[in-house]
Amino acid sequence: MHKLLQINVTSNWGSTGKIAESIGTAALRNGWDSYIAYGRMNNLSKSHMIQIGSNVNTYSHFVYDRLLDKEGLGSKIATKKLVEKIKRLKPDVVQLHNIHDHFLNYQILFEYLNKTDIKIFWTFHDCWAITGHCYHFVEFDCMKWQSECCNCPDRYFFIDRSRKNFLLKKQLFSSNKNLTIVSCSNWMRNIIKQSFLKKKRVQVIHNGIDLSIFKPQFGLKKSDGKFHIIAVSNVWQAYKGMYDIFKIRELLADDFEITMVGLSAEQINKLPDGIRGIQKTQNIQQLVELYNKADVLINPTYADTFPTVNLEALACGTPVISYLTCGSPEAIDEKTGVVVEQGSVIGLINAILDMRVNPLSPEDCRMRAVKYFNKDKCFDEYIHLYEEALYRK
Repeated sequence: MHKLLQINVTSNWGSTGKIAESIGTAALRNGWDSYIAYGRMNNLSKSHMIQIGSNVNTYSHFVYDRLLDKEGLGSKIATKKLVEKIKRLKPDVVQLHNIHDHFLNYQILFEYLNKTDIKIFWTFHDCWAITGHCYHFVEFDCMKWQSECCNCPDRYFFIDRSRKNFLLKKQLFSSNKNLTIVSCSNWMRNIIKQSFLKKKRVQVIHNGIDLSIFKPQFGLKKSDGKFHIIAVSNVWQAYKGMYDIFKIRELLADDFEITMVGLSAEQINKLPDGIRGIQKTQNIQQLVELYNKADVLINPTYADTFPTVNLEALACGTPVISYLTCGSPEAIDEKTGVVVEQGSVIGLINAILDMRVNPLSPEDCRMRAVKYFNKDKCFDEYIHLYEEALYRK
């Protein structure tokens, strides 16, 4: 029986954790044994779970990063223990997801993996692996990663190690002879092909969702005469378009209702009048109902590889308005959504107004999700990719 080991910051929690869980489920369905190693935050899993480090480890790594710009270079003891577990487990495939965010030492991990014949697959959910510091260079309109990072504009630390970080990543990641990169979007694939990993094999596999959960629920639409707008994010910050939504609220009439999902309690207390705030939830059924009650999802993100919220909305029959940002527009077509120039609040408003007058078909939205984003089909592609690599061996 083949063994799959995935490594991610979370397990069955948040977008990347749920993707890892779906891949693990696909592996089990295809006769594999599945393990997920994670740093923090987890829900029950069908796979065997291995926690890396502890909360103390996470906090100390966080401080280490903030003081010295060494994200991914703390957690030495925790990572050495993980390496010993990998040696005992002897996986056929190691699938990496987000190995940053203060729980793992990527240098120790790759110095070990680079000496083995284990097949390595790495899904890029953001751009951290090819930069000297940032997760999404588009936030800062910085293209230094194409040659060599330095003088990082994403400064929250005392020391700028962006050049050293960049060169270390380049050396470690380029040296792995068994590395295949998986991109969640065509946009991300094009970015990788401009980076120091351009010679690596890159396979595009779009994220998928559970269509038996995210589905239309008839009778939930409100008949109050208002046009209901929803915006969903795992975390709300400026780069997710939070302040653009505030501007929209100022310019739209009162018969447009805006609901933001995924806020902290503190953010909800500071919301402008006229915006309904809902805290981050792991209650999937609540989220499905919110999508179904909405007339449109707006996603004014400035940096996103391939946001699953777009897919979830489509599967519930709800059209999407997205900024022309990274891989976000790849989820929709002219029958299921509208793409607006990034940063154009007026463009968003015009799209909302037009969609109220000329609504898009819920059936078309659902069918696009069924055709392209069925999680069973999407995540089975990972297993086919693994088996191809093993047979090629």
